Amino acid sequence: IDFKGVNMVINYDLPTSAVEYIHRIGRTGRAGHRGKAVTFFTEDDKPLLRSIANVIQRAGCPVPDYIKHLPKLQSKQKKKLIKKPLTRESICTTPKCFLKKGKRKMKTTKENIKEKKKVKEDKKESKLQTVLE
Repeated sequence: IDFKGVNMVINYDLPTSAVEYIHRIGRTGRAGHRGKAVTFFTEDDKPLLRSIANVIQRAGCPVPDYIKHLPKLQSKQKKKLIKKPLTRESICTTPKCFLKKGKRKMKTTKENIKEKKKVKEDKKESKLQTVLE
């Protein structure tokens, strides 16, 4: 899929291979246009950084020295990481104040439904009583 006008890509998790990295950032800067790619990484991602840094360097972009000097990943380790990527805690981008409001609304909605059911049951009971009398 080609999305026109994409000028920035943000990777919130590091791709497991250089090929995957190229595929992801390839959404920006198409057809000779300029684009930017930002990738966040953690300490756990360091083994994967070197291969991606090589791709970035070959493209003519600057790469920090500390990334260039990271130890090379062995092929067994690389295959293992590709098959089973790092697991991460899920993040929520919704502000906490909105989540609290949503919970309150759900509570009030559930309470309203319960009250409506109770009112219906009370009406049925009162009708039954009048019929029985």
